[in-house]
Amino acid sequence: MVEIVGIVIFALLIGLSIALHEFGHLIPAKKFGVKVTEYMIGFGPSVASWQRGETRYGFKAIPVGGYIRMIGMLPPGPDGAVRATTTGRFSQLIDDARRQSAEEIGPGDEDRAFYRLPVRKRVVVMLGGPTMNLLLAFVLFGVVLIGIGLPAPTLQVASVPPCVPTAAQPNATPLPSGQCPTGSSPSPASEAGLQIGDTITAIDGIAMQTWDDATSWIRANPGAQAELTIERDQEQLVLPVTIATAQRPALDADGNPTDEVVTAGYLGVGPEFAWEPQPVSAVPAYMWDLTTRSVVALVSLPVRLYELVSDTLIGGQERSADSPVSVVGASRLGGDIAAMDEPLRAKAATFLGLIASLNLFLFLFNLIPILPLDGGHVAGALYEAVRRRLARWRGRPDPGPVDIARLMPVAYVASGALLLMGVIVIWADLVKPLALQ
Repeated sequence: MVEIVGIVIFALLIGLSIALHEFGHLIPAKKFGVKVTEYMIGFGPSVASWQRGETRYGFKAIPVGGYIRMIGMLPPGPDGAVRATTTGRFSQLIDDARRQSAEEIGPGDEDRAFYRLPVRKRVVVMLGGPTMNLLLAFVLFGVVLIGIGLPAPTLQVASVPPCVPTAAQPNATPLPSGQCPTGSSPSPASEAGLQIGDTITAIDGIAMQTWDDATSWIRANPGAQAELTIERDQEQLVLPVTIATAQRPALDADGNPTDEVVTAGYLGVGPEFAWEPQPVSAVPAYMWDLTTRSVVALVSLPVRLYELVSDTLIGGQERSADSPVSVVGASRLGGDIAAMDEPLRAKAATFLGLIASLNLFLFLFNLIPILPLDGGHVAGALYEAVRRRLARWRGRPDPGPVDIARLMPVAYVASGALLLMGVIVIWADLVKPLALQ
């Protein structure tokens, strides 16, 4: 039941993200005088709709996107022509697109067509949607970082692994007899009698302020004999330990493990985590880091889609954690988050963080400069501005609007590719759902 509630809430939040995206187009379009005939959430047949002024608002049966319909998205052809003089399949597509756009413009609405707007206003209208996704991501990440916080390791002990890990036994699980496997030995912490709930305050007389302080000292002193000062039940205890020498993953500049293995000290303790609210200044840095990673994910999307088909759907392998996910799969993850055996704070942070990440990805995805995405219309408007400026510099007549209708065959191909991608990912989400790590 909890999982179903999580799925429903997550789906509603995705729908809200889509609605705000289209709202970001709607407001500047109406502000600039463009006639907007429809504002719809979803695709397919209408489920519910209502007329307010000149705009019909409503919901469609397939809740995987949305759109607003502005009149005159495509300018007429050269010399104001609607019908092309050439023949052929592509020419027919271009012709039909121009004709449909022209038919939307009724008597008296000629000056309210989208293509009649100045370039800067067209850019504002088309960037309004992605900008709403970016703002929503920023707000949600702010709620997570400032209001909830991030889990940070403390000096309180949450686990005491019994054995020292080795290259052959990275987890060093004890044998049924309780003894450590061959090649391993009891961890220094377990031999010293360290217990869950203890708090490390000093190592060899050096006060420890953070978990990083403790791990840095331990890793840098393999084989050292030291005194471990701990607090247990409000009492100070000193435990003698001999730091073990083990093969451990090297750490990068941010303290994250890498694939490189180095010789380092090992004590054998795991920290308790506490939620620490972050300052406002942490939000931009956090978003920048996620943005760079999202750009990498977007660039590698074709490769990951191919791997999803070849390795998972055809090959039967386990689905990769960085596999593409659809609205269906994301909503299912929302249900998994709701059903997690974790504190409400952790669930809320994971839930909102996932919604924020999806909005950030939608922002970047819609900036791709191809039709029918927002970035394609922006690219066309900017090209028109450059072309007009060059003509002015050369003393030539205004070339007029860019005949963006000529790109409609490309737009149809791109739309088909996006539809195919969506079908593949949704199918994968149904038969091989992505699980939380």
